[in-house]
Amino acid sequence: MQQDDRYVLVVDDYGTMRRIMRNLLAEIGITNVEEAEDGRSALKKLRERPFDLVISDWNMMPMSGLDLLRIVRADDDLKHLPFIMITAVNLVENVVAAKEVGVNGYIVKPFSSGTLKKRIDSVLGAASA
Repeated sequence: MQQDDRYVLVVDDYGTMRRIMRNLLAEIGITNVEEAEDGRSALKKLRERPFDLVISDWNMMPMSGLDLLRIVRADDDLKHLPFIMITAVNLVENVVAAKEVGVNGYIVKPFSSGTLKKRIDSVLGAASA
């Protein structure tokens, strides 16, 4: 597997899910991963250094992934940042709401590293060799 030098921020309020995401990303060659346990800490990290992609859970407290996406899209410095939403709830209205706010990709749990790679490649384009 070729090493991918992109920086990814994984946002999820469950440490186990962040660890699973880190492992899935490593399987597809992405090892530059930072974690945030909620939307507020994610925003702090996003304003401290550049990232190539945000992968965020939808259902978090006190700030949901959708609220995080709204803030990112309203911020001139962050609004072009690719954003993938992950959720355990497969509701059409959630997909529509996320698309209206400007999500780049949407994944329903559970998923494999192959599914994750396809979604990342569709959002960012395949890593250059």
